[in-house]
Amino acid sequence: MSWSETALVALVVLAVALVLAWRGASRLDRLHRKVAASRIALDAQLVRRASAAVELAASGALDPASAVLVADAAYAASDAGPVTSPAAALQMDGLGADRERAESGLTATLREVLGAPETADELLAGSSSEVVAALGDAWYRATLARRFHNEAVAQARRVRRLWYVRLLRLAGRAPMPRTVELDDVLPHALEPTAG
Repeated sequence: MSWSETALVALVVLAVALVLAWRGASRLDRLHRKVAASRIALDAQLVRRASAAVELAASGALDPASAVLVADAAYAASDAGPVTSPAAALQMDGLGADRERAESGLTATLREVLGAPETADELLAGSSSEVVAALGDAWYRATLARRFHNEAVAQARRVRRLWYVRLLRLAGRAPMPRTVELDDVLPHALEPTAG
């Protein structure tokens, strides 16, 4: 094999490697954008759920003590730091420990207040049925948004673990995305198939 043939083979191998690296970097960039978009969508759904909880507390359907507990937990979740800009979403650090604790606290409070089947049935049958249905809808959408976000994070992590992605440092300086772990289990009475 002459030097020109060896150089040609080396150029072909280099070109193939560059194309594969470019495709891998593009895929990883799309996955990082998907994680950022899903985080923003999750934040919007959690804010919607907190707003629906405040509406339930203000509707007069709950006893005063429960209304205060629900409103306090909803305001704590709202004040814990929503994603306000795309730059904040690109940090890919989940929602943060404080926000996750506050959202889990809101879930626990709502489940405590609405957990008894007779209480939920009473609210669903009364004049506040629209408010409770809106809360159930917002809660369900937040649960789905969290699942979609965590799946997007899992996809990005799988790609980032590939040997050539690590070897060529295709992720650049982007941080490793984190999943959002919080308690978001709906009470049985608010599940879409239960009502």
